[in-house]
Amino acid sequence: MTRTVSLPHRRSTVRTRTCRLVTVLALCLMGTSGWVAEANAAAAVRARSAKATAKAPGKTTPTHGKSARVKARPTSASRSRAHAARASVIPSSRLARARARRTQWLDAQTPRYKTDASGALVPDVRAAAAIIYNPENGQVLWEANSQDKRSIASITKVMTAAVMLEGDPDLTRVVSVDRSDTFAANHTYLRPADQVSIGDLLHLTLIASDNAAARALARTSPEGTAAFVARMNAKAQELGLDSTTYRDPSGLDASNMSSAFDMARLIAFAAADERIASVMRTPYYTVRTNRRVISVHSTNQLVMKGDVDVRGGKTGFISQAGYCLATLLRLPQTNQQVAVVVLGASSNAGRFMETRHLFNWLSTKAQDLLAPVEAKQP
Repeated sequence: MTRTVSLPHRRSTVRTRTCRLVTVLALCLMGTSGWVAEANAAAAVRARSAKATAKAPGKTTPTHGKSARVKARPTSASRSRAHAARASVIPSSRLARARARRTQWLDAQTPRYKTDASGALVPDVRAAAAIIYNPENGQVLWEANSQDKRSIASITKVMTAAVMLEGDPDLTRVVSVDRSDTFAANHTYLRPADQVSIGDLLHLTLIASDNAAARALARTSPEGTAAFVARMNAKAQELGLDSTTYRDPSGLDASNMSSAFDMARLIAFAAADERIASVMRTPYYTVRTNRRVISVHSTNQLVMKGDVDVRGGKTGFISQAGYCLATLLRLPQTNQQVAVVVLGASSNAGRFMETRHLFNWLSTKAQDLLAPVEAKQP
């Protein structure tokens, strides 16, 4: 019978024979004392090899010289422990942020009050600025820093919609989304070369706060983007919004500035146009482009939950502005509309809860605060 020897065994045999030959030659040269020293060295090597093997649980004792350097494969239990250790370290920062958001949410749930100069109990908001405004007569029912100029983020889109509709455009006209519309848009559902109607762009702008949609509305207007933004500023002056300036139609530019007082007046003006108000009250909307279907929902949680009678509203957020909300609400007791604006809240949930707290407080004071007063003359 012919014996077949594997290649690794052949190599081991060759190495063994070579080592024996070298050992014999060395013994001849070194004599008896050299033989003893060589034997001791060999024994030390074997001892270290055995010690290394013992440290590798579940590892078969190597039979070849080179295999002693092979690391022991970790068991499933050790891999699980290592994975758990990594998992406990990696998300620690995310866990801390989640806990901070949870703390903010719990804190924002509780309304805060303070005593004003007359001794009355009034809201004490956590946001940077806020106002409750009666659009029927221009009366400020309550305010905190409402004249301060601040970045307003995507509340800008309210003016974008108002100026766009002022020209009575054909809402069925289809335009192509440009790469400049989507570039660094931060939040958009659109892609370059999407074919979208002007009406759908309006819905994306006000419902989903789509930045590329707002840019496309301005760019495809008859005068182009620069002149469109100039019209936005002219309209602000026409409405007497003296603290308001615009630099772009989406609100991504932090130089878009206004005040809570101005935004209360703007949301009341825009919501008087049912073409705008009906869109701002829409919780869900579907857009069909030339290539796909886009489904969006309102960024306004008050609209999504539906437990407050929202007549119009717009959210806004960039880091320089904080979380903002301008909304027009209808009081159930008097059927009267009031504008509630919150600027510079510290969290997404916070802006909605602050608005609810202000609305609830007003509801308890409606009979007193909304007593008929002489309307302001234009």
